Order: sequence, then C-alpha cells, then structure tokens
Amino acid sequence: MAIELRVPTILRTYTGGEKAVNGDGATLAEFIDNVNGTHPGLKERIIEGEPEELRRFVNVYVNDEDVRFTGGLQTGVKDGDVVVVLPAVAGG
Repeated sequence: MAIELRVPTILRTYTGGEKAVNGDGATLAEFIDNVNGTHPGLKERIIEGEPEELRRFVNVYVNDEDVRFTGGLQTGVKDGDVVVVLPAVAGG
C-alpha cells in the first residue's frame, strides 16, 4: 500500500495526465519530495521559499484535514492516507 496524491486538473501536466499518483514518506514534506522524484515540477507548484512552506494559495488536505492546522509540511502521513491538493483558481 502507499500514500495517494489526488492531483487537480491544473497540475496534471506534471503527472502525465494522471488523476492520482502514489508515493511514500513519513511526513507530508517527505511525501511531496518522493512524488516529485517521479513527477518533476510538481513540488514547485505546492511548496515555496526557504524555509520551505506551502504556497499561500494552495490548500492541502490529508484525509480531509487541512494541514495548516495539523502541522503543515511536518504533518505525519502513512500508508493508506489520501493527500489532496487544491490550488486556488482566480477568474471572473
């Protein structure tokens, strides 16, 4: 079993069109690094800066819990978890 990342349409160019990809890690940061290893460019759309933090207009959930309230990038993840990335989309 692995951790699943559900990829929004706007980021699927980085996953070859896949709606979901799998990865491993003990924390959200490790998981994102692992997924970025097989899908380069994805991390830069989710994380920015030094020290690294979630981009301002990107919401990330682990099992329906907003990671901004559960430890951010240090949120623990395990096999069977589902990570959802929801970037804000502007328009009129």
